[in-house]
Amino acid sequence: MEILIWSDVMCPFCYIGKRKLEKAIAEIQSDEHINIVWKSFQLNPNLKTDPTKSLNEYLAQQKGWTDEYTLEASNHVTSVAKEVGLNYQLHKAVLANSMDAHRLSHLALKYGVQNELEELLFKAYFEEGLNTADEKVLRTLGSKVSLPDQQLDLLFTTDLFKKEVEEDMLQAQQIGVQGVPFFVFNQKYAIS
Repeated sequence: MEILIWSDVMCPFCYIGKRKLEKAIAEIQSDEHINIVWKSFQLNPNLKTDPTKSLNEYLAQQKGWTDEYTLEASNHVTSVAKEVGLNYQLHKAVLANSMDAHRLSHLALKYGVQNELEELLFKAYFEEGLNTADEKVLRTLGSKVSLPDQQLDLLFTTDLFKKEVEEDMLQAQQIGVQGVPFFVFNQKYAIS
């Protein structure tokens, strides 16, 4: 079985969705090989990385929410995450454009460690408060899944995989993805 997942590193429901999918896969106890491919989706492709602005400030400004409502929404997402074993620290989250994280994910796909990298990216963003647009952070995460240094050098000195990220987003648009996570099973069944 192949599962395509359109996702963004800064989407709290994508990490929650990852955990729910893992639980479902564990529960079916099938011998069938399951191939998971993470597809790029940027919630805000024009977002400028700004470590000085909190996620709550960004959400309030972007969505036109009051500070109180934004805090309530963040607390709700944090409690939903806790139900699946995640420890969100949204007050630490660094507002970061996800393009380079998606490019790194494509590199990880090439080496068969994409799912492991996605876990590290989500954890870095939602639980550790790391800047997932920072080259040093991304290099460290790439090294943790044994991506070759030469390939990481190439990634950060060229536009390597930028085209693939853009193609993923175009494909998402063509199939009508409105929000993430968005799952497609065996090119037949889609679940948002």
